[in-house]
Amino acid sequence: MAKQMLIDAYRGKRTAKPPWVPYAGVHCAFLINEPADKMLQDPELLAKGVVNAAKRYNADGIPLVFDLSVEANSIGCDLKWWPDNVPSVTNHPCSDKTPQDAGLQMPTKDSGRWPVLYEAARIAKPQLDELDCVLMGLFCGPLTLASHLAGVRIFTDVYKHPDFAADVIKFAGEVGARAAEFYAEMGCEIIAIVDPVASQIKSETFQQFVTPNVQSAIQVIHDAGATSSFFICGDCTKVMEDVCKIGTHGFAIDEQLNMLFVRDLARKHGVGFGGNLKLTLALSLGLLSPREDAIVSLAAGGQEGYTFAPG
Repeated sequence: MAKQMLIDAYRGKRTAKPPWVPYAGVHCAFLINEPADKMLQDPELLAKGVVNAAKRYNADGIPLVFDLSVEANSIGCDLKWWPDNVPSVTNHPCSDKTPQDAGLQMPTKDSGRWPVLYEAARIAKPQLDELDCVLMGLFCGPLTLASHLAGVRIFTDVYKHPDFAADVIKFAGEVGARAAEFYAEMGCEIIAIVDPVASQIKSETFQQFVTPNVQSAIQVIHDAGATSSFFICGDCTKVMEDVCKIGTHGFAIDEQLNMLFVRDLARKHGVGFGGNLKLTLALSLGLLSPREDAIVSLAAGGQEGYTFAPG
């Protein structure tokens, strides 16, 4: 019932109670006393970390990884690894070239760390099924992946060199669609497009560069019978209407948005929504009581299309 409850909430439906998803990420490594860089490159450790976190936090769903470097690495970006965080992208092959001129190719199942994720999913999924916990696949959205490929110039290129920006972001969207295929093959029942930096552009730019370049990935997810979501970070008030209309079953936001505003917008558009436990102020710094913060979020979110999760 927990898995179905989470899927229903992600699709904007009423549930008996709000389901719960901890975006554990590299915290999974901490919980099994392993360095993050080692866990993320070892399928057995990755599966162990994810399943352990799901058990410890009684999760209704949990991501296989929350690492936005996977797609970039699988198409040629180099990484710097960290023992306590996700790896950083260190080079930008499209800093002065289009993806075509840079010779970039679509990833395959053998590219980068995809073999690690396939094997980790194979090990973890049966165990999560026994826990009635959804295995979630999260992949890098087109604008964020474009920023890995081209660097920070992409944020001015959308205005100064829109043709170049369009080439890079279109390619990034195609990579995202391939990633969605991979996660669907792994058996992920919820697959989310994670585009945190999409909050940094205005609505018109979002509609021009983000919306069209996630459609193929959304189609892949829906054709596989999976549930889709769009994750965005920061103060994305100016693009929230666009997020609601993007075509996914729902979305998730972080602590910077007002939950009542988000709830009303999601219900207006008939989509699911997730958040808004304060990751920084409550969970990391302890400046707010996590218990009280959770109560406020749960009360504001309600039981219609709401998933309780960190912001």
